[in-house]
Amino acid sequence: MKTYMAKADSIEKKWYVVDAEGRTLGRLASEIAKILMGKNKPEYTPSVDTGDYVIVINADKVVVTGKKETQKLYRRHTGYVGGLREVVYRDLMAKHPDRIITYAVKGMLPKNKLGRHMLKKMKVYAGSEHNHQAQNPIVLDLNE
Repeated sequence: MKTYMAKADSIEKKWYVVDAEGRTLGRLASEIAKILMGKNKPEYTPSVDTGDYVIVINADKVVVTGKKETQKLYRRHTGYVGGLREVVYRDLMAKHPDRIITYAVKGMLPKNKLGRHMLKKMKVYAGSEHNHQAQNPIVLDLNE
């Protein structure tokens, strides 16, 4: 029996809409990462982008458990001496709620060119409106 290897041009890409309202951040991010990688399809191949597009709405209504709202830090470095910048979850949620979901999903994707390509297939919106109606996205209900 031969192993099936998917080809990039033979994969059918679908569009899904995921509502983040009231969902736990990590659980939501892991489900989105599975869809972006294509692990929900039988023709999944690790070296080929078999995943679908995901539109995340209501990113500003995602929840975290415990004390993460005041204690979780997002760190980055400017590249200069003493250039470590930290921002607390609550402050990042107030300014850029879409980045919280993006950072969570990015950490669950492969750390290579393929992973960066997969991340571009995710569109995150803070509100309930998105501008991808032309793609006829399917509403995806992720049960917790």
